[in-house]
Amino acid sequence: MNEIININYSSDRPTVLGRELHDMLEVKTPYAKWFSRMCEYGFSENVDYMTVVKNVLRVDGTEMPQTQTDHQLTIPMAKEICMLQRTERGKECRQYFIRIEEEWNSPDAIMQRALQIANSRVEKLRGENLALQAANSDLTVKNQVMQPKADYFDQLVDRNLLTNFRDTAKQLGIKPRTFTTWLVDHKYLYRDKSGKLNPYEAKNKGLFEVKEFVNEKTGFSSTQTLVTPKGRETFRLLCEGI
Repeated sequence: MNEIININYSSDRPTVLGRELHDMLEVKTPYAKWFSRMCEYGFSENVDYMTVVKNVLRVDGTEMPQTQTDHQLTIPMAKEICMLQRTERGKECRQYFIRIEEEWNSPDAIMQRALQIANSRVEKLRGENLALQAANSDLTVKNQVMQPKADYFDQLVDRNLLTNFRDTAKQLGIKPRTFTTWLVDHKYLYRDKSGKLNPYEAKNKGLFEVKEFVNEKTGFSSTQTLVTPKGRETFRLLCEGI
């Protein structure tokens, strides 16, 4: 089909520029006045047409320091305007727009647009999925970096809440040897073969915690029995007067 006037397919429906239609119809009235009169037939902005403002070009193609108002007209509006002109050129343009509509609404064209929309949505979802994967990967890396630090600080806080027998005895105002002897005599602690103090499981009940420690320089590892805040308060009450 011969194109007698440029059709814009960049939006969700085909449109034609008002000034180009005005020129094609060979209207003698200035465009702004003519278009205003056409709108009196009941056409609505953002429904039948969209207002566009563009820079004016010189003959050499460079932009002039001024703008010009134009309009993108829907094909139904353009057809109706052609009918209003009652000229052979108006009839020719109207028949052209009818063919444009027929092609636009043909099953093949509708299917093609549907496929384009579907492909566009697939690409959008693929992009969103890739972005989500990237965000998850970044979060995973950050977690891997931060987790050892978090574990370290958790251990540090726990360690600060726990005290060894010497420090616990000082807080209770008791000599360390007297305190450990009292714990052994009252069956809270026992000494293993190496002489280390360990809690009796039956009497522990949150009074002690056994922590493992490692000497990073020598690689030597062992365990140490520490007194919990609950243990300190319990022994504060039990050891009064010692």
